[in-house]
Amino acid sequence: MADPRVARLAKLLVEYSCGLKRGEVLLLDMIDVPDEMTVALIRAARASGGIHLVEVRHSRVTREIHRGTDRAHAALVRDVEMARMKRVDAYIAIRGAHNASEGSDVPPEAQKLFAKTLRPVIDRRVNSTKWCVLRWPTPSMAQAANMSTEAFEDFYFDVCTMDYERMAKAVLPLKRRMERADKVWIHGPGTDLRFSIKGIGAKPCEGLRNIPDGECFTCPTLRSSEGTITFNTPTIYAGTKFEGIRLEMKAGKVARATCSGGSEKRLNEILDTDAGARFIGEFSLGFNPYILSPMCDILFDEKIAGSLHYTPGQAYEDPGNGNKSAVHWDMVLIQRKEWGGGEVWFDDELIRKDGLFVPKDLQGLNPDRLKLG
Repeated sequence: MADPRVARLAKLLVEYSCGLKRGEVLLLDMIDVPDEMTVALIRAARASGGIHLVEVRHSRVTREIHRGTDRAHAALVRDVEMARMKRVDAYIAIRGAHNASEGSDVPPEAQKLFAKTLRPVIDRRVNSTKWCVLRWPTPSMAQAANMSTEAFEDFYFDVCTMDYERMAKAVLPLKRRMERADKVWIHGPGTDLRFSIKGIGAKPCEGLRNIPDGECFTCPTLRSSEGTITFNTPTIYAGTKFEGIRLEMKAGKVARATCSGGSEKRLNEILDTDAGARFIGEFSLGFNPYILSPMCDILFDEKIAGSLHYTPGQAYEDPGNGNKSAVHWDMVLIQRKEWGGGEVWFDDELIRKDGLFVPKDLQGLNPDRLKLG
């Protein structure tokens, strides 16, 4: 028997997140996803009058592709995928993962080569299509969240199909404040960081690009970041898990990066991928009221209520500071009181304290208000 939640999610992705119109071409990029969901998306696209293309991938196969890549192979993949991307108007990627560390034994040089070569395809998708990216719930994700498989699936569909139109209205005051602000100060345990966002702009994320959603992002000006930030949320990047990452910033650049658990060499290898990887491409405040704890999945963790993320690497054009890199690594700091607390200031005004927004016009983003609308 078909799960009605699958059809509801497919409808939301096609009609709301991508706003697919009659005659538009939608590329479905399905990675370790049940056929039921792929079929539901095809049907939703047809119902909207759209034209669908389908790519089905498997993470174990992708691992092998990356392990043996070289310049000629990566360039061929780039050219083929770019030709297709230029033909589509919208893009939905759903990424399942039976093993979040599937790529952990891919040689770093191969990962770096493939990522750098394929970067133009991602830039084309981000800047020239209506796109949405999300995960698919798996037992490994449930385990990472310390939940049973059934409880995690219930949580997944609740958070992915919440009322994003309500969120879209509540986030507008934060967008306006980010657009007016110059100086940002982030303060908390192990963190004393300052930078400017003057003239950068801001982008609210309310279910149009990532599901689940719930953030508003901007970007530090390229050389303005000064100070230290210590992250209290674990992160997986390129198949390796990192904890306790601490970045020391000087003139906008990561001057020193450390972490716990013996992964410091790999951390710095990633930050040395290219010239832009040690500069910062994003600063964002997260506020999804249903996501409270990290699960080592960035599409969830970057939306945690009372969190922020600060991102070495690529800056997207809207908004962006011009930084280019094959890396885009969202590192998450939770500032709710039970996680150690902390403050975010815009210019001389306290914007958020211990994970709760302080100004009256922003209080609609606090969990109790956002859930109730």
